[in-house]
Amino acid sequence: MKGLQKQSVVIVAGGVGLRAGTELPKQFVSVGGKPLLMHTIQVFYRYNREMKIVVVLHPEYRNLWAQLCSSHGFEVPHLLVDGGATRFHSVKNGLSLIDDDEMVAIHDAARPFVAHSVIENVFAEAANCQCGAIPVVSEKNSVRMLTSHGHKPIDRSLLKLVQTPQVFPARLLKKAYSVDFKSSFTDDASVAEEYGIEIHLVEGNDENIKITTAFDFNLAEILVNSILQ
Repeated sequence: MKGLQKQSVVIVAGGVGLRAGTELPKQFVSVGGKPLLMHTIQVFYRYNREMKIVVVLHPEYRNLWAQLCSSHGFEVPHLLVDGGATRFHSVKNGLSLIDDDEMVAIHDAARPFVAHSVIENVFAEAANCQCGAIPVVSEKNSVRMLTSHGHKPIDRSLLKLVQTPQVFPARLLKKAYSVDFKSSFTDDASVAEEYGIEIHLVEGNDENIKITTAFDFNLAEILVNSILQ
């Protein structure tokens, strides 16, 4: 076991959207010869084989997932739970399988390229501060903000792009998810902050992209050979 507290991860794969122009939700699309979701699960399993892995799936795709696991000989231990109406509700469902004494990571199924060092660092930071720890990277582009009069430049050094996994003491995050849903909850950190949990920032890795578009899948085919093989 890594660290003094048990580690677990809730991988959110409950979406049914087809924004990448694919016939299936992106978590089931093949990258490097197997479904994207399998790569993501394996990243955490390889990091810590004792970690509890909970996968949140839309109920209508459970049979498809079982078929994919069978056809690919995928035997990494994981638990399944049904997804909800929103990401918030899906995470809340996933947390129902997590014990209060664990450190829990919440991770997007569409981020298979998170580095083991980043996973280790967010778990360590969250355990050390008994708060939330989230990976971020710096914005490299020039940025402008729309205003009522047009737009204006923003100092990009003040901006950070948020990634997952976002890690918390499970007992705190489960309490945070007892609040009512708000449309302003864009990630787990925003839910935790609403409850009053402090959030620390940890350096992420640039390859930890969220695969959403057809272009992202093309990039993923390149990354899968250099990072995951």
